[in-house]
Amino acid sequence: MKGRFITLEGGEGVGKSTQLGRLAEALRARGLEIVETREPGGSPGAEAIRGLLLEGETERWTPEAEALLFAAARADHVARTIRPALARGAWVLCDRFLDSSIAYQGEAGGVGVEAIRRLHEIGSHGFLPDRTLLLELPSGVAAERLDSRGGADRMEAKGDAYHDCVVAAFAALAEAEPGRYRRIDASGGAEDVTKRLLEALVDLL
Repeated sequence: MKGRFITLEGGEGVGKSTQLGRLAEALRARGLEIVETREPGGSPGAEAIRGLLLEGETERWTPEAEALLFAAARADHVARTIRPALARGAWVLCDRFLDSSIAYQGEAGGVGVEAIRRLHEIGSHGFLPDRTLLLELPSGVAAERLDSRGGADRMEAKGDAYHDCVVAAFAALAEAEPGRYRRIDASGGAEDVTKRLLEALVDLL
């Protein structure tokens, strides 16, 4: 069976991590080998870089330095974790990937979309997901979820204007690549959202 690479994307507070676990469980019930992973992280080298990116003050890194660190983490993640899993026929579910770098550092951070894509071409040879699931919520609902969670990391603490730009960037990416993207309403109960995610993967099963 062919391995598939599925990414979950979206702004802060939309429930990506929760839904990735639920989706993995549902797909395992169908007999698939599932690898759950995340960015930044997912391999020993990338996890080391994760600490550098998510800890400390919001201004710890310039947007350019952030972009380079994310690209380096992703290159290790793709080479060490994602490609080997796909080669043996596993499905890889990843919490964030290239599109997050485009939205966060490329658009909101001002580095530029093409610069992010060039870094990805160098580090990960342009590797892209089979399907990207974009979880979307009204900004007020997402903010309430973040507030209830508490303990914002460095990226989450960047401010409303920054995150509004991120959400707009994801919407633009989804509109530009309808073949790869599926936009998912992340409101309502967790079970309902998982069902929507599964429906968005039917053609790949």
